[in-house]
Amino acid sequence: MSLRSKPKYQLPRGRRKARPGRWLWLLGPALLAFGLWFWWGRTPPEFPTPGTQVIPATKAVPVATRPVLPPPPAVAPAARTVATVPPKPVAASAEVAPPATEVPTPPTSGYPRPVSNVLEAQVALARLAISPGSIDGAMGSQTRLALRQFQSQNHLPPTGVLDAETRAALTLAEPLLTDYLVSTNDLDRLQPLGKTWLEKSRQSALDFETELELVGEFSHANPALIRQLNPRVDWANPAPGTAVQVPDVQYPAPTDKAALVIIHLSGKYLEAFDAATNLLAHFPCSIAAHVEKRPVGRLRVVVVAPHPNYTFDPAVFPESAEARQLGRKLVLPAGPNNPVGVAWMGLDRPGYGIHGTPAPEQVGRTESHGCFRLANWDAAYLIKLAWIGLPVDVVP
Repeated sequence: MSLRSKPKYQLPRGRRKARPGRWLWLLGPALLAFGLWFWWGRTPPEFPTPGTQVIPATKAVPVATRPVLPPPPAVAPAARTVATVPPKPVAASAEVAPPATEVPTPPTSGYPRPVSNVLEAQVALARLAISPGSIDGAMGSQTRLALRQFQSQNHLPPTGVLDAETRAALTLAEPLLTDYLVSTNDLDRLQPLGKTWLEKSRQSALDFETELELVGEFSHANPALIRQLNPRVDWANPAPGTAVQVPDVQYPAPTDKAALVIIHLSGKYLEAFDAATNLLAHFPCSIAAHVEKRPVGRLRVVVVAPHPNYTFDPAVFPESAEARQLGRKLVLPAGPNNPVGVAWMGLDRPGYGIHGTPAPEQVGRTESHGCFRLANWDAAYLIKLAWIGLPVDVVP
């Protein structure tokens, strides 16, 4: 047998040609597996993952795609309702603090207290009927005179200076200022003042011209101070009901008549005393411009007339061109702008008297024809102390 002998088993020739298809059969499953693997990797799994919400019968929806609801309205911290432990009940006697939004009320205590400035000193002196003149908050000659009188009464050196010792002795018993309400009665009584004697004689009254003048006289104050205290008030046209701040000044109610009045020409002030020589009033006054018309010595009151009219005698005013032309007397009606103001106390020397004046800021000068002029508020107080026969000593 040769070396090329046939093997024991040999497939038929036709089967040998089909042998490569076996490898293709093996390759098919591999390709199928690769295709499944590739498809599986590109398709998301149907299982919930973190950050998603499962909706039945649908695919998972990312949380970021949910509808966004509008946020609740912001609440201010102070307005939030916070659950807290109920507070303990407060005893009836305990003081509960007011809410923080309440405006604190001005203090109503602290009086009496020492004065701290000139304005307070003027008001405190005036309340004692020791007038510093028209109250203006400035230290002038009339305020110094009033301080000297107060210091003498209280056994202090009469320096006229508002020193520490005087401030300690001079006290405010009540608040410095008060409210004055402008009324329709105030506004109804105002009227322009005639420029001539004849025009004045034809008026129904010689009343106040302005509300500022009226308020100043009511409070014994200079109109400039009233303006300063009330910078927002329209004084040219004040409305009824307007509240204005003014010094709160009231003289003490008289308890007795004066026993003696002394007028000091050199100091230009008047003082009234009772029978026990206690001081009842101290007022600045104007005196005659000419020395020869200043009476010295004892005089007496012979007429007491509140709210007087005034008889204009041309002979008394030779310097007036109108008086020279008139040639007759005129009777002027009463009122605060009457030449003798709101009070007249005639003396036993003809043509002489103590009276008020429509110009209180000019009191304390040497300008009269012989009479003694006081501010209207001082004349109105002095007439309550006066009586027929009251002695008046005029000293140099």
